[in-house]
Amino acid sequence: MVTPADMTDRDTAKEVLFRLRLMHPEITIARADSGYAGQLVTWAKKHLGLTLKTVSRPKDTRGWILLPRRWVVERSPAWIMHARRHARDYERLIQHSELLITWAAITLMTRRITRRSSRRSGQPTSREADRD
Repeated sequence: MVTPADMTDRDTAKEVLFRLRLMHPEITIARADSGYAGQLVTWAKKHLGLTLKTVSRPKDTRGWILLPRRWVVERSPAWIMHARRHARDYERLIQHSELLITWAAITLMTRRITRRSSRRSGQPTSREADRD
């Protein structure tokens, strides 16, 4: 979900979770950082039947620390940003940005599905064929 720059993530979290529940009712657990703890966790459970697990830093830690499952969330925007179109924000309408993000995600998924299926069938991937 793309929002204007003057809206905080915390303000739009309910809308994002609501959309998630509508589009993917099979998802029952979502993860968020500790900034979303509190009322949002109880709201998601009560109104959406969704368990929102927050990932917090261990107490008395300083500096950068690898948090469990955090990389799963952080890698997705990084992969999408590899699409040349997302290097700069040129879109005037939010719907255009959302569409292009969806397009980038579909491109990533189809490339991975194709790559995996060719390995399963015993055929070399394009990289393996180039080396021979």
